[in-house]
Amino acid sequence: MKVAFLSYKWAEYCMRLTMALSQEMDVCLFGPRPWAEHFHRLDQPVNFKPFDKTRFRHPIQQLRTAYKIVQMIKAFNPDVIHMQHGHLWFNFALPLLKQYPLVMTIHDPKHHLGDKASQKTPQKILDFGFRRANQIIVHTTQMAQMATERLGIAPEKIHVIPHVRIGDTRLGTNVAEDENLILFFGRIWEYKGLEYLIKAEPMITAQHPKTKIMIAGRGEDISRYQEMMVHPERFLIRNEYVSEEERSDLFRQASLVVLPYLEATQSGVIPIAYTFGKPVIATAVGGLPEQVDHGQTGFLVPPRNEHVLADKIIQLLQDKALRHQLGANGKHKLETEWSAKSVAQKTKVVYEATVNGKSKS
Repeated sequence: MKVAFLSYKWAEYCMRLTMALSQEMDVCLFGPRPWAEHFHRLDQPVNFKPFDKTRFRHPIQQLRTAYKIVQMIKAFNPDVIHMQHGHLWFNFALPLLKQYPLVMTIHDPKHHLGDKASQKTPQKILDFGFRRANQIIVHTTQMAQMATERLGIAPEKIHVIPHVRIGDTRLGTNVAEDENLILFFGRIWEYKGLEYLIKAEPMITAQHPKTKIMIAGRGEDISRYQEMMVHPERFLIRNEYVSEEERSDLFRQASLVVLPYLEATQSGVIPIAYTFGKPVIATAVGGLPEQVDHGQTGFLVPPRNEHVLADKIIQLLQDKALRHQLGANGKHKLETEWSAKSVAQKTKVVYEATVNGKSKS
């Protein structure tokens, strides 16, 4: 089987999945040109066809790029196209590829609260691509329900496949764990609920005075969050792009990872935490309860409740044995349920159903 795998972002996710898929089929990854510099980290080469990625506000260049991608895909002549989430400009080119069956992975069925970056692509344009797909892949059953209810996609066309393992323990400088360090990692937008971790800090440090909270990532203006901090000296802020090497060091150094989200469909931060054997404290919203096993790989807490959040953080900070056991459980979950090989096998089944013109039974 020949698979054209297309994405404009999620480089690590795409490279790890296509590498695993390539062991059983002919896969060609179409992605932005800068991805090529990361391929030396993979265990085996991937057939990669790069394209130039330009700014959204340059429509002529975007359409030219889309046309070039169409031509590259036609030259490859795949049995199926697998696209990641769609794209503002490339979605207009999808009708030019209607002769090929289309699988679409939906990473978020709708824009999140305050996520200005994603909102640059109108929801209707994304929905157009979602509805054109022959088969849909999502990462949680909650996302599958949203796709059915909001988009009207038939349930038999939707397949729930876990997020592939990401994160590389071979990268970084092997820094030691800091048992007092809490990590909040990723894009900073309103829906991430960072303010509730900030509100929890005085309660945490009252019981565990040495605690530090690392906030690493970029997004909206960080100054509004800094104004909320009762003890600014308790926070370490990296409001910038974080390289894979630096990311590895941050997760190694952290004692636990916190996701105080107000809403979510799934999270790519959780598999990174599990890769480095870190327990996760997350809010019980969206698809997060499907990624965090309460009491096994971490804890689930109610959203918008800094008191319960603080209690669970304190519990893990004060119980090193429990913290490490939950982290080890998360790593095991990752290696068994979310391994690239396991995800690739489930994805292969979707391809076969798509090519055969059948829905899952």
